[in-house]
Amino acid sequence: MVNLLMSDKDLVKNYIPENINKIHLIAICGTGMGALAGMLKDKGFRVSGSDRKIYPPMSDFLAQKGILVADGFLPENVSDGPDLVVIGNAVSRDNPEVMETMRRRLNFCSMPQAVNHFGVADNQTLLIAGTHGKSTTSSILTWILYQAGQYDEKFDPSYFIGGILKNFNSNYRLGKGSYMVIEGDEYDTAFFDKGPKFLHYDPLITVLTSVEFDHADIFRDLDHVKKIFNRFLSRLSPQSHLLIFDGDENISRLVKGKRCAINSYGLNPDSAWHLKRFSVHPPWTTFEVYRQGRHYGSFKTRLMGRHNLMNTLAAIAAAECLHVPLPAIKKALETFEGVKRRQEVRGIKNGITIIDDFAHHPTAVKETLCALKPFCTGGRLIAVFEPRTNSSMRKVFQNVYPSVFDPADLICIRRPPLLNKIPQDDRFSSENLVYDLKARGKNAHYFSDTDSIVDYLADHAGTGDHILVMSNGAFDNIHEKLLDAL
Repeated sequence: MVNLLMSDKDLVKNYIPENINKIHLIAICGTGMGALAGMLKDKGFRVSGSDRKIYPPMSDFLAQKGILVADGFLPENVSDGPDLVVIGNAVSRDNPEVMETMRRRLNFCSMPQAVNHFGVADNQTLLIAGTHGKSTTSSILTWILYQAGQYDEKFDPSYFIGGILKNFNSNYRLGKGSYMVIEGDEYDTAFFDKGPKFLHYDPLITVLTSVEFDHADIFRDLDHVKKIFNRFLSRLSPQSHLLIFDGDENISRLVKGKRCAINSYGLNPDSAWHLKRFSVHPPWTTFEVYRQGRHYGSFKTRLMGRHNLMNTLAAIAAAECLHVPLPAIKKALETFEGVKRRQEVRGIKNGITIIDDFAHHPTAVKETLCALKPFCTGGRLIAVFEPRTNSSMRKVFQNVYPSVFDPADLICIRRPPLLNKIPQDDRFSSENLVYDLKARGKNAHYFSDTDSIVDYLADHAGTGDHILVMSNGAFDNIHEKLLDAL
Protein backbone atom coordinates (compact mmCIF):
# COMPACT_ATOMS: atom_id res chain seq x y z
CA MET A 1 0.00 0.00 0.00
CA VAL A 2 1.21 3.50 -0.84
CA ASN A 3 1.91 5.67 2.19
CA LEU A 4 -0.76 8.38 2.32
CA LEU A 5 1.73 10.78 3.88
CA MET A 6 3.96 11.07 0.86
CA SER A 7 7.27 12.81 1.34
CA ASP A 8 9.05 15.14 -1.08
CA LYS A 9 10.87 12.18 -2.61
CA ASP A 10 7.50 10.94 -3.90
CA LEU A 11 7.11 14.15 -5.89
CA VAL A 12 10.25 13.93 -8.03
CA LYS A 13 8.21 13.39 -11.19
CA ASN A 14 6.64 16.85 -11.00
CA TYR A 15 7.98 17.43 -14.47
CA ILE A 16 6.72 17.97 -18.03
CA PRO A 17 8.73 15.85 -20.50
CA GLU A 18 9.47 16.87 -24.09
CA ASN A 19 7.77 14.05 -25.96
CA ILE A 20 4.10 13.81 -24.95
CA ASN A 21 1.18 12.07 -26.60
CA LYS A 22 -1.35 11.15 -23.89
CA ILE A 23 -2.39 13.53 -21.07
CA HIS A 24 -4.78 12.68 -18.22
CA LEU A 25 -6.45 15.33 -16.05
CA ILE A 26 -7.60 14.50 -12.51
CA ALA A 27 -10.69 16.58 -11.60
CA ILE A 28 -11.26 17.56 -15.22
CA CYS A 29 -14.71 19.09 -14.75
CA GLY A 30 -13.59 22.24 -12.96
CA THR A 31 -13.89 25.39 -15.07
CA GLY A 32 -10.14 25.84 -15.44
CA MET A 33 -9.30 22.16 -15.85
CA GLY A 34 -12.03 21.71 -18.47
CA ALA A 35 -10.68 24.67 -20.42
CA LEU A 36 -7.18 23.23 -20.20
CA ALA A 37 -8.45 19.89 -21.46
CA GLY A 38 -10.05 21.57 -24.46
CA MET A 39 -6.89 23.54 -25.17
CA LEU A 40 -4.74 20.41 -25.03
CA LYS A 41 -7.15 18.58 -27.33
CA ASP A 42 -7.04 21.48 -29.79
CA LYS A 43 -3.25 21.24 -29.79
CA GLY A 44 -3.45 17.60 -30.91
CA PHE A 45 -2.83 15.66 -27.70
CA ARG A 46 -4.77 12.56 -26.67
CA VAL A 47 -6.70 13.74 -23.62
CA SER A 48 -8.64 11.88 -20.95
CA GLY A 49 -9.89 12.83 -17.52
CA SER A 50 -11.85 11.88 -14.45
CA ASP A 51 -14.09 13.52 -11.89
CA ARG A 52 -16.82 12.79 -9.36
CA LYS A 53 -19.20 15.53 -10.46
CA ILE A 54 -19.90 15.13 -14.15
CA TYR A 55 -22.82 17.24 -15.34
CA PRO A 56 -23.65 19.91 -17.93
CA PRO A 57 -22.42 22.25 -19.19
CA MET A 58 -18.87 20.92 -18.67
CA SER A 59 -19.83 17.31 -19.44
CA ASP A 60 -21.38 18.41 -22.74
CA PHE A 61 -18.36 20.56 -23.59
CA LEU A 62 -15.91 17.70 -22.99
CA ALA A 63 -18.07 15.24 -24.93
CA GLN A 64 -18.21 17.64 -27.88
CA LYS A 65 -14.41 17.76 -27.79
CA GLY A 66 -14.26 13.96 -27.90
CA ILE A 67 -12.61 13.79 -24.47
CA LEU A 68 -13.32 10.60 -22.51
CA VAL A 69 -14.22 11.33 -18.87
CA ALA A 70 -14.28 8.59 -16.25
CA ASP A 71 -16.90 8.85 -13.51
CA GLY A 72 -15.02 8.64 -10.22
CA PHE A 73 -11.37 8.53 -9.20
CA LEU A 74 -9.98 5.03 -9.73
CA PRO A 75 -6.38 3.76 -10.02
CA GLU A 76 -7.18 2.08 -13.34
CA ASN A 77 -7.86 5.50 -14.90
CA VAL A 78 -4.09 6.02 -15.11
CA SER A 79 -3.16 2.36 -15.57
CA ASP A 80 -2.35 2.91 -19.25
CA GLY A 81 0.57 5.09 -18.17
CA PRO A 82 -0.20 8.54 -19.65
CA ASP A 83 2.83 10.63 -20.56
CA LEU A 84 1.61 13.39 -18.21
CA VAL A 85 -0.96 13.66 -15.43
CA VAL A 86 -2.36 17.11 -14.61
CA ILE A 87 -3.58 17.29 -11.01
CA GLY A 88 -6.27 19.86 -10.16
CA ASN A 89 -5.96 22.02 -7.06
CA ALA A 90 -9.10 20.51 -5.51
CA VAL A 91 -7.43 17.08 -5.47
CA SER A 92 -5.77 15.81 -2.29
CA ARG A 93 -2.72 13.56 -2.06
CA ASP A 94 -4.82 10.58 -0.92
CA ASN A 95 -6.83 10.61 -4.16
CA PRO A 96 -6.65 7.06 -5.63
CA GLU A 97 -5.41 8.33 -9.00
CA VAL A 98 -2.78 10.52 -7.37
CA MET A 99 -1.58 7.56 -5.33
CA GLU A 100 -1.37 5.41 -8.45
CA THR A 101 0.43 8.20 -10.33
CA MET A 102 3.04 8.31 -7.56
CA ARG A 103 3.30 4.53 -7.36
CA ARG A 104 3.97 4.30 -11.09
CA ARG A 105 6.23 7.36 -10.89
CA LEU A 106 4.39 9.00 -13.78
CA ASN A 107 5.17 12.55 -14.84
CA PHE A 108 2.69 15.02 -13.33
CA CYS A 109 2.15 18.76 -13.01
CA SER A 110 -0.34 21.36 -11.82
CA MET A 111 -2.85 23.23 -13.97
CA PRO A 112 -0.84 26.51 -14.07
CA GLN A 113 2.30 24.58 -14.99
CA ALA A 114 0.43 23.04 -17.90
CA VAL A 115 -1.08 26.37 -18.99
CA ASN A 116 2.34 28.01 -18.90
CA HIS A 117 4.02 25.16 -20.80
CA PHE A 118 1.41 24.38 -23.44
CA GLY A 119 -0.60 27.61 -23.63
CA VAL A 120 1.89 30.42 -23.17
CA ALA A 121 4.80 28.64 -24.86
CA ASP A 122 6.57 31.34 -26.91
CA ASN A 123 3.87 33.97 -26.38
CA GLN A 124 4.16 36.92 -24.04
CA THR A 125 1.88 36.83 -21.01
CA LEU A 126 -0.60 39.58 -20.15
CA LEU A 127 -1.67 38.81 -16.59
CA ILE A 128 -4.72 40.23 -14.79
CA ALA A 129 -4.54 39.85 -11.00
CA GLY A 130 -6.45 41.15 -7.99
CA THR A 131 -9.27 40.27 -5.63
CA HIS A 132 -11.98 41.63 -7.93
CA GLY A 133 -12.54 42.15 -11.65
CA LYS A 134 -10.02 39.64 -13.02
CA SER A 135 -12.37 37.80 -15.38
CA THR A 136 -14.02 40.93 -16.76
CA THR A 137 -10.78 42.86 -17.25
CA SER A 138 -9.12 39.85 -18.88
CA SER A 139 -12.10 39.41 -21.19
CA ILE A 140 -12.21 43.06 -22.26
CA LEU A 141 -8.50 43.07 -23.03
CA THR A 142 -8.84 39.82 -24.98
CA TRP A 143 -11.67 41.23 -27.10
CA ILE A 144 -9.71 44.42 -27.77
CA LEU A 145 -6.76 42.35 -29.00
CA TYR A 146 -9.06 40.20 -31.11
CA GLN A 147 -10.47 43.28 -32.84
CA ALA A 148 -6.94 44.56 -33.46
CA GLY A 149 -5.98 41.11 -34.73
CA GLN A 150 -8.42 41.50 -37.61
CA TYR A 151 -5.95 44.02 -39.07
CA ASP A 152 -2.63 42.82 -37.64
CA GLU A 153 -2.22 39.12 -36.83
CA LYS A 154 0.35 39.77 -34.11
CA PHE A 155 -2.51 40.94 -31.88
CA ASP A 156 -4.70 37.85 -32.42
CA PRO A 157 -4.86 36.65 -28.80
CA SER A 158 -4.74 33.39 -26.95
CA TYR A 159 -6.42 33.47 -23.57
CA PHE A 160 -7.17 31.41 -20.46
CA ILE A 161 -9.81 33.02 -18.24
CA GLY A 162 -12.03 31.96 -15.35
CA GLY A 163 -15.20 33.18 -17.05
CA ILE A 164 -16.93 32.40 -20.34
CA LEU A 165 -16.53 35.24 -22.87
CA LYS A 166 -19.90 35.62 -24.53
CA ASN A 167 -18.25 36.88 -27.73
CA PHE A 168 -16.45 33.52 -28.06
CA ASN A 169 -18.70 31.34 -25.87
CA SER A 170 -15.52 29.90 -24.38
CA ASN A 171 -13.09 30.55 -21.54
CA TYR A 172 -9.99 29.72 -23.61
CA ARG A 173 -8.66 30.30 -27.08
CA LEU A 174 -5.51 29.60 -29.08
CA GLY A 175 -4.80 32.58 -31.31
CA LYS A 176 -2.16 33.23 -33.96
CA GLY A 177 -0.64 36.28 -32.34
CA SER A 178 2.13 37.03 -29.86
CA TYR A 179 0.13 37.44 -26.66
CA MET A 180 -1.74 35.28 -24.17
CA VAL A 181 -4.13 36.87 -21.68
CA ILE A 182 -4.30 34.99 -18.38
CA GLU A 183 -6.45 35.51 -15.33
CA GLY A 184 -3.90 35.42 -12.52
CA ASP A 185 -5.49 33.61 -9.61
CA GLU A 186 -4.07 34.05 -6.10
CA TYR A 187 -5.60 30.73 -5.00
CA ASP A 188 -3.20 27.89 -4.23
CA THR A 189 -1.87 25.74 -7.06
CA ALA A 190 -2.06 22.10 -5.91
CA PHE A 191 -1.55 19.90 -2.86
CA PHE A 192 2.13 19.66 -3.81
CA ASP A 193 2.43 23.40 -4.48
CA LYS A 194 0.69 25.70 -1.97
CA GLY A 195 1.92 28.84 -3.69
CA PRO A 196 -0.61 30.94 -5.66
CA LYS A 197 -1.23 30.14 -9.31
CA PHE A 198 0.00 33.51 -10.56
CA LEU A 199 3.57 32.76 -9.46
CA HIS A 200 3.90 30.41 -12.43
CA TYR A 201 3.86 33.23 -14.99
CA ASP A 202 6.39 35.83 -16.11
CA PRO A 203 4.17 38.61 -17.49
CA LEU A 204 5.08 41.34 -19.93
CA ILE A 205 2.15 43.38 -18.58
CA THR A 206 0.34 42.92 -15.27
CA VAL A 207 -2.88 44.61 -14.19
CA LEU A 208 -3.52 44.69 -10.43
CA THR A 209 -7.15 45.62 -9.80
CA SER A 210 -7.47 45.31 -6.02
CA VAL A 211 -6.10 43.61 -2.91
CA GLU A 212 -8.63 42.65 -0.23
CA PHE A 213 -9.15 39.77 2.15
CA ASP A 214 -10.84 36.77 0.55
CA HIS A 215 -10.45 32.97 0.35
CA ALA A 216 -10.69 32.50 4.11
CA ASP A 217 -10.04 28.78 3.63
CA ILE A 218 -6.41 29.40 2.63
CA PHE A 219 -5.58 32.91 3.87
CA ARG A 220 -5.46 33.74 7.59
CA ASP A 221 -6.10 37.47 7.26
CA LEU A 222 -5.45 40.50 5.07
CA ASP A 223 -1.76 40.54 5.98
CA HIS A 224 -1.46 37.00 4.66
CA VAL A 225 -3.10 38.07 1.39
CA LYS A 226 -0.79 41.07 1.08
CA LYS A 227 2.23 38.87 1.71
CA ILE A 228 1.28 36.67 -1.26
CA PHE A 229 0.76 39.65 -3.57
CA ASN A 230 4.01 41.21 -2.39
CA ARG A 231 5.80 37.98 -3.28
CA PHE A 232 4.33 38.13 -6.77
CA LEU A 233 5.10 41.82 -7.33
CA SER A 234 8.68 41.38 -6.10
CA ARG A 235 9.27 38.83 -8.86
CA LEU A 236 8.33 41.20 -11.69
CA SER A 237 11.37 42.18 -13.73
CA PRO A 238 12.40 45.73 -14.67
CA GLN A 239 11.16 44.93 -18.19
CA SER A 240 7.68 44.13 -16.91
CA HIS A 241 4.95 46.80 -16.94
CA LEU A 242 2.56 47.00 -13.98
CA LEU A 243 -0.78 48.85 -14.11
CA ILE A 244 -2.35 49.49 -10.71
CA PHE A 245 -5.74 50.81 -9.60
CA ASP A 246 -5.22 54.15 -7.87
CA GLY A 247 -8.07 53.72 -5.38
CA ASP A 248 -6.60 50.87 -3.36
CA GLU A 249 -4.36 51.78 -0.41
CA ASN A 250 -3.14 48.19 -0.06
CA ILE A 251 -1.80 48.29 -3.61
CA SER A 252 -0.14 51.67 -3.05
CA ARG A 253 1.82 50.23 -0.14
CA LEU A 254 2.67 46.97 -1.89
CA VAL A 255 4.23 48.53 -5.00
CA LYS A 256 6.75 50.66 -3.12
CA GLY A 257 10.31 49.71 -4.04
CA LYS A 258 9.34 47.26 -6.79
CA ARG A 259 11.63 46.96 -9.84
CA CYS A 260 9.01 46.95 -12.61
CA ALA A 261 7.66 49.97 -14.47
CA ILE A 262 4.49 51.16 -12.70
CA ASN A 263 1.60 53.29 -13.93
CA SER A 264 -1.71 53.91 -12.19
CA TYR A 265 -5.26 54.13 -13.53
CA GLY A 266 -8.51 55.27 -11.99
CA LEU A 267 -10.32 58.45 -10.96
CA ASN A 268 -7.31 60.38 -9.67
CA PRO A 269 -6.38 63.21 -12.10
CA ASP A 270 -2.71 62.64 -11.25
CA SER A 271 -2.80 59.02 -12.45
CA ALA A 272 -1.26 58.07 -15.78
CA TRP A 273 -4.71 56.94 -16.91
CA HIS A 274 -7.64 58.99 -15.68
CA LEU A 275 -11.35 58.41 -16.28
CA LYS A 276 -13.85 61.26 -16.02
CA ARG A 277 -17.12 62.66 -17.32
CA PHE A 278 -18.98 59.36 -17.48
CA SER A 279 -22.75 59.17 -17.80
CA VAL A 280 -25.43 56.48 -18.05
CA HIS A 281 -27.85 56.43 -20.97
CA PRO A 282 -29.28 52.86 -20.95
CA PRO A 283 -28.10 50.60 -22.42
CA TRP A 284 -24.89 52.63 -22.82
CA THR A 285 -22.41 54.12 -20.42
CA THR A 286 -20.26 56.82 -22.05
CA PHE A 287 -16.96 58.07 -20.63
CA GLU A 288 -13.84 60.10 -21.35
CA VAL A 289 -10.29 58.84 -20.85
CA TYR A 290 -7.24 61.01 -20.23
CA ARG A 291 -3.65 59.83 -20.53
CA GLN A 292 -0.94 61.80 -18.73
CA GLY A 293 -3.40 64.66 -18.38
CA ARG A 294 -4.30 64.79 -22.08
CA HIS A 295 -7.54 63.64 -23.66
CA TYR A 296 -7.03 60.13 -25.06
CA GLY A 297 -10.47 59.19 -26.31
CA SER A 298 -14.25 59.06 -25.89
CA PHE A 299 -15.78 55.60 -25.42
CA LYS A 300 -19.03 53.82 -24.74
CA THR A 301 -19.81 50.38 -23.33
CA ARG A 302 -22.82 48.29 -22.40
CA LEU A 303 -21.16 47.25 -19.14
CA MET A 304 -22.76 48.70 -16.04
CA GLY A 305 -21.18 50.29 -12.99
CA ARG A 306 -18.15 52.22 -11.82
CA HIS A 307 -16.23 49.00 -11.14
CA ASN A 308 -16.64 47.94 -14.75
CA LEU A 309 -15.46 51.34 -15.95
CA MET A 310 -12.30 50.73 -13.91
CA ASN A 311 -11.95 47.27 -15.46
CA THR A 312 -12.40 48.82 -18.90
CA LEU A 313 -9.89 51.59 -18.21
CA ALA A 314 -7.30 49.01 -17.13
CA ALA A 315 -7.83 47.07 -20.37
CA ILE A 316 -7.49 50.26 -22.44
CA ALA A 317 -4.21 51.11 -20.69
CA ALA A 318 -2.84 47.61 -21.24
CA ALA A 319 -3.83 47.70 -24.92
CA GLU A 320 -2.13 51.05 -25.41
CA CYS A 321 1.06 49.59 -23.90
CA LEU A 322 0.98 47.13 -26.80
CA HIS A 323 0.29 49.94 -29.31
CA VAL A 324 -3.17 48.71 -30.21
CA PRO A 325 -4.80 51.28 -32.55
CA LEU A 326 -7.42 53.48 -30.90
CA PRO A 327 -10.18 52.62 -33.45
CA ALA A 328 -9.81 48.91 -32.58
CA ILE A 329 -10.19 49.72 -28.87
CA LYS A 330 -13.35 51.76 -29.49
CA LYS A 331 -14.91 49.10 -31.69
CA ALA A 332 -14.11 46.37 -29.17
CA LEU A 333 -15.73 48.22 -26.27
CA GLU A 334 -18.90 48.84 -28.26
CA THR A 335 -19.18 45.21 -29.39
CA PHE A 336 -18.08 43.50 -26.17
CA GLU A 337 -20.94 41.26 -25.02
CA GLY A 338 -19.68 40.64 -21.51
CA VAL A 339 -18.86 37.56 -19.45
CA LYS A 340 -21.35 34.89 -18.47
CA ARG A 341 -22.45 35.16 -14.84
CA ARG A 342 -21.33 38.80 -14.69
CA GLN A 343 -24.48 40.95 -14.81
CA GLU A 344 -25.86 38.42 -17.28
CA VAL A 345 -29.52 38.80 -18.18
CA ARG A 346 -30.93 35.28 -18.01
CA GLY A 347 -34.40 36.22 -19.18
CA ILE A 348 -37.37 38.59 -18.96
CA LYS A 349 -40.82 37.32 -17.92
CA ASN A 350 -43.92 39.51 -17.60
CA GLY A 351 -41.70 42.58 -17.52
CA ILE A 352 -39.49 41.18 -14.75
CA THR A 353 -35.78 40.89 -15.57
CA ILE A 354 -33.69 38.06 -14.07
CA ILE A 355 -29.97 38.85 -13.82
CA ASP A 356 -27.21 36.44 -12.80
CA ASP A 357 -23.98 37.59 -11.18
CA PHE A 358 -20.99 35.88 -9.58
CA ALA A 359 -20.77 38.47 -6.76
CA HIS A 360 -20.16 37.07 -3.29
CA HIS A 361 -17.46 39.20 -1.63
CA PRO A 362 -19.01 42.26 0.12
CA THR A 363 -17.21 44.70 -2.17
CA ALA A 364 -18.45 42.86 -5.27
CA VAL A 365 -22.02 42.71 -3.95
CA LYS A 366 -22.05 46.45 -3.25
CA GLU A 367 -20.51 47.44 -6.60
CA THR A 368 -22.87 45.19 -8.55
CA LEU A 369 -25.96 46.57 -6.81
CA CYS A 370 -24.74 50.15 -7.32
CA ALA A 371 -24.10 49.37 -10.98
CA LEU A 372 -27.61 48.05 -11.63
CA LYS A 373 -29.55 50.65 -9.65
CA PRO A 374 -29.50 53.39 -12.37
CA PHE A 375 -30.93 50.90 -14.88
CA CYS A 376 -33.94 50.05 -12.68
CA THR A 377 -35.98 53.08 -13.67
CA GLY A 378 -39.35 51.33 -13.99
CA GLY A 379 -39.37 49.17 -10.90
CA ARG A 380 -37.45 47.84 -7.91
CA LEU A 381 -34.01 46.31 -7.57
CA ILE A 382 -34.47 42.95 -5.82
CA ALA A 383 -31.31 41.34 -4.43
CA VAL A 384 -31.18 37.57 -3.97
CA PHE A 385 -28.00 36.40 -2.22
CA GLU A 386 -26.60 32.94 -1.54
CA PRO A 387 -23.47 32.93 0.69
CA ARG A 388 -21.67 29.92 -0.74
CA THR A 389 -17.93 30.56 -0.90
CA ASN A 390 -15.53 29.46 1.81
CA SER A 391 -15.27 33.11 2.85
CA SER A 392 -18.94 34.12 2.71
CA MET A 393 -19.99 31.03 4.70
CA ARG A 394 -17.66 32.18 7.48
CA LYS A 395 -18.46 35.02 9.85
CA VAL A 396 -15.44 37.08 8.75
CA PHE A 397 -17.76 39.43 6.81
CA GLN A 398 -20.81 39.11 9.11
CA ASN A 399 -20.62 42.75 10.20
CA VAL A 400 -19.72 44.04 6.73
CA TYR A 401 -22.56 42.59 4.63
CA PRO A 402 -25.45 44.67 6.14
CA SER A 403 -24.21 47.95 4.63
CA VAL A 404 -23.52 46.62 1.12
CA PHE A 405 -27.19 45.94 0.32
CA ASP A 406 -28.29 49.57 0.69
CA PRO A 407 -29.04 50.08 -3.06
CA ALA A 408 -31.55 47.18 -3.06
CA ASP A 409 -35.28 47.76 -2.52
CA LEU A 410 -36.05 44.15 -1.53
CA ILE A 411 -33.51 41.63 -0.23
CA CYS A 412 -33.77 37.83 -0.07
CA ILE A 413 -31.02 36.00 1.83
CA ARG A 414 -30.68 32.23 1.63
CA ARG A 415 -29.18 30.01 4.29
CA PRO A 416 -25.74 28.81 3.12
CA PRO A 417 -26.33 25.38 1.56
CA LEU A 418 -22.99 23.86 2.65
CA LEU A 419 -22.75 25.33 6.12
CA ASN A 420 -21.90 21.98 7.72
CA LYS A 421 -18.47 22.23 6.05
CA ILE A 422 -17.60 25.16 8.31
CA PRO A 423 -16.74 24.79 12.04
CA GLN A 424 -19.76 25.86 14.07
CA ASP A 425 -18.00 28.76 15.80
CA ASP A 426 -16.88 30.17 12.44
CA ARG A 427 -20.21 30.00 10.63
CA PHE A 428 -21.93 32.93 8.94
CA SER A 429 -25.54 33.56 9.96
CA SER A 430 -28.05 34.53 7.28
CA GLU A 431 -30.65 35.09 10.02
CA ASN A 432 -28.39 37.63 11.73
CA LEU A 433 -27.75 39.38 8.43
CA VAL A 434 -31.48 39.77 7.82
CA TYR A 435 -31.94 41.06 11.39
CA ASP A 436 -29.20 43.66 10.81
CA LEU A 437 -30.66 44.65 7.44
CA LYS A 438 -34.08 45.22 9.00
CA ALA A 439 -32.41 47.33 11.69
CA ARG A 440 -31.17 49.54 8.84
CA GLY A 441 -34.75 49.90 7.61
CA LYS A 442 -34.36 47.47 4.70
CA ASN A 443 -37.08 45.16 3.42
CA ALA A 444 -35.14 41.92 3.99
CA HIS A 445 -36.22 38.29 4.32
CA TYR A 446 -34.53 35.02 5.34
CA PHE A 447 -35.10 31.75 3.48
CA SER A 448 -33.90 28.27 4.37
CA ASP A 449 -34.04 26.95 0.79
CA THR A 450 -34.18 28.09 -2.82
CA ASP A 451 -37.74 27.03 -3.64
CA SER A 452 -39.07 29.25 -0.86
CA ILE A 453 -37.39 32.25 -2.50
CA VAL A 454 -38.94 31.34 -5.86
CA ASP A 455 -42.41 31.05 -4.32
CA TYR A 456 -42.03 34.36 -2.49
CA LEU A 457 -40.85 36.29 -5.54
CA ALA A 458 -43.54 34.74 -7.73
CA ASP A 459 -46.05 36.44 -5.41
CA HIS A 460 -44.20 39.71 -4.75
CA ALA A 461 -42.21 40.66 -7.90
CA GLY A 462 -43.91 43.00 -10.34
CA THR A 463 -43.55 44.49 -13.80
CA GLY A 464 -40.41 46.59 -14.12
CA ASP A 465 -38.56 44.85 -11.30
CA HIS A 466 -35.01 43.61 -11.76
CA ILE A 467 -34.10 40.50 -9.75
CA LEU A 468 -30.34 40.25 -9.24
CA VAL A 469 -29.26 36.74 -8.22
CA MET A 470 -25.80 36.64 -6.62
CA SER A 471 -23.91 33.40 -6.00
CA ASN A 472 -20.72 31.69 -7.11
CA GLY A 473 -22.63 28.43 -7.50
CA ALA A 474 -25.54 27.12 -9.54
CA PHE A 475 -28.01 28.20 -6.80
CA ASP A 476 -30.28 25.22 -7.53
CA ASN A 477 -31.01 26.62 -11.00
CA ILE A 478 -32.98 29.45 -9.40
CA HIS A 479 -32.85 31.57 -12.56
CA GLU A 480 -34.88 29.10 -14.63
CA LYS A 481 -37.17 28.35 -11.71
CA LEU A 482 -37.96 32.05 -11.40
CA LEU A 483 -38.61 32.41 -15.12
CA ASP A 484 -41.01 29.44 -14.95
CA ALA A 485 -42.78 30.70 -11.83
CA LEU A 486 -43.21 34.42 -12.55
